[in-house]
Amino acid sequence: MATPPKKSLGRGLGSLIGGGVAKPAAATPASPVAPVAAPVAAPAPVAPGLALIEVLLSNIVPNPRQPRREFDEAGVKELSESIRSEGLLQPITVRRVKDGYELIAGERRFRAFKLLGQKTITARVLEASDNASAVLALVENLQRADLNPVEEALGVASLMRDFNLTQEAVADRLGKPRASIANLVRLLSLDREIQGYLGKGQLSTGHAKVLLGLENQAHRVQVARLVVEKGLSVRATEAEVKALAASKKTDRKRAEKTIVADVQKRLSSHFSTPVAVFRKGTKGTISIPFTGDDDLARLLEKIGVKL
Repeated sequence: MATPPKKSLGRGLGSLIGGGVAKPAAATPASPVAPVAAPVAAPAPVAPGLALIEVLLSNIVPNPRQPRREFDEAGVKELSESIRSEGLLQPITVRRVKDGYELIAGERRFRAFKLLGQKTITARVLEASDNASAVLALVENLQRADLNPVEEALGVASLMRDFNLTQEAVADRLGKPRASIANLVRLLSLDREIQGYLGKGQLSTGHAKVLLGLENQAHRVQVARLVVEKGLSVRATEAEVKALAASKKTDRKRAEKTIVADVQKRLSSHFSTPVAVFRKGTKGTISIPFTGDDDLARLLEKIGVKL
């Protein structure tokens, strides 16, 4: 399945995470892993209120609201080799917390430096609330790390839950249409198995939107497995959903006819006369014929009505 293009979302992130180059020093025979070099003499301009400093990796804690659930170890290793060769092209962004610093943006770079055995990393220090930190972490991942749809949805849901934000408020902060936020949140109503397919790229958000048209969760999983197995397109998935809906409708009508026939048979036996049962949707009628006053009295007695 084709990889979706990079997304450009969010508001004002560029002013918080600017350029600047810091390159790990080359290793020497006496020291296989040398400490990271000091920041370059002329980094890119720092936005007002931000500081560019060297921070011990051991003093940095991960962002508890990091939306990315999985990190590609091969990708982190590739990034570490790029940093070893070219230097750190983008400082990470942190904020001060009680016992040091909390990572806001740049966890892949942070992990790459740890993989290189470096002790410090160039970081920009931002004064940010929990709300702002969570938004920046989500936006940074959306722009740079290509979150899968489920991770995006979980990040959005976390913003809404933890900070009591509406879909409109989240959409405004992320620079996305409200409808896009609503569609993301709907993904979390899908079965975990289907979310797994989305996370692995075996299903697209287009497939997910079609599957959400099925009310029955088991039917959604049934179609999702078929899509993954056969590599069906979104249009082909729509056809499968329509075919399944038609089949289930036919099965439902057949089951209703069977039930009506059984009820009719049992009533006829109970009243000792042919009973007709008519049903349309959830409504219907029961017709019990009689042949005279005596027969009517007998039927009423069967029903429990006294004249």
